[in-house]
Amino acid sequence: MAFIRRHWVALLVVVVALLLLIALFRFIQHKQPAPAPGGPGRGGQNGPVAVSVATATSGDIQVRIPALGTVTPLATVTVRTQISGVMQKILFTEGQTVHQGESLAQVDARPYEAALQQMKGNLRRDQALLADAKLDLKRYEGLVKEDSIAQQQLDTQRALVDQYNGTIESDEGQVKTASVNLIYTHIISPVTGRVGLRQVDQGNYVTPGDPNGIVVINQLQPITVIFPIPEDNVSALMQRLHDGGAMAVEAYDRTNSAKLANGRLLTIDNQIDVTTGTVKLRAQFENADGRLFPNQFVNIQLLQELLQNQIIIPNAAVRRGAPNGVVTTFVYVVNSDRTVKVRPVTLGVVDGERVAVTAGLAAGEIVVTEGGDRLRDGAEVQLPNATPAPAATAHPPGSARPGTPGSPGAHRPRTHAKPST
Repeated sequence: MAFIRRHWVALLVVVVALLLLIALFRFIQHKQPAPAPGGPGRGGQNGPVAVSVATATSGDIQVRIPALGTVTPLATVTVRTQISGVMQKILFTEGQTVHQGESLAQVDARPYEAALQQMKGNLRRDQALLADAKLDLKRYEGLVKEDSIAQQQLDTQRALVDQYNGTIESDEGQVKTASVNLIYTHIISPVTGRVGLRQVDQGNYVTPGDPNGIVVINQLQPITVIFPIPEDNVSALMQRLHDGGAMAVEAYDRTNSAKLANGRLLTIDNQIDVTTGTVKLRAQFENADGRLFPNQFVNIQLLQELLQNQIIIPNAAVRRGAPNGVVTTFVYVVNSDRTVKVRPVTLGVVDGERVAVTAGLAAGEIVVTEGGDRLRDGAEVQLPNATPAPAATAHPPGSARPGTPGSPGAHRPRTHAKPST
């Protein structure tokens, strides 16, 4: 007590300071605006969340097998000369589309025309010798009957006739060879397609051994795409082909966003690549617009099967997590009171931006596609094009208002002096 009597002034100062601090804290707390009913406001933790939605529909969905393919012409021909000679004419333009049998180039034909004429002359000479030998053979046969000549002379004449016959056959073969060589001086296109860059200029001496040939022709219409698929799909594809079912194939660009062409599956390779566990397939495309180009990389969608009467939702509606403690795929289903319910679902076939649901959802139910990251089970949502709920300005009867004395956080409003007149 003596201590208090000696230091009562200091203790009084401490008590007053504490009271002033408490009063300042209460004043600052009362100055903060009272929270609106229902939480921190629209879009807050307890307010409605703006979302995008979609309706589950019943329809058909395609079973697709994706793959990366390479555009491959049905025919790639390197045009070469079959004879040696001077390139006299080039009859095509680089990049031109040529048809089968159309003239491409002309080799100097004069040496081959002369060779053909020589072979024909040899044939006519040997034909004349054969005719004379046959006449002598006929005379010798009559003389032998009269015993005017020896039998040996007759046999020798018969052998001479046979010799001339062989010579004529050889001459005829040489005439055909010279004729073919003369035809080869006129080079024609073996297929219909697009020619590439010219490898030989007019005036050059060409031979059959030239490594690059004259030009390369690629058949572009129709054209094919070779692509691999996993070996797990081989049995089903072989069954479809065995049953005679045509399988459609779609080709997309490298970004997998623009469709380039529609085609059909042509054939399956006869063995599986054991290093990759895949088998190669060839699909054919008409390519009338020329959008597929040789050696181009494209994304392939093999349409394996069409499933009917499936429950279909957008891919964006599917979420993965553990809302109930178990990792699963689920969707947020919008109830009639604009709250959401976590619904586990079983997914089926994925077709682009759509996915089939085999269990857990019915046609006509509304699911959230965007904004689900801010949702939880039972949360309130604001649907697109829906009028948001107005901010609360009135309070139900009997409820405490923020400014009512005795209510939590209540404080007396400050009064301001009227300006003097």
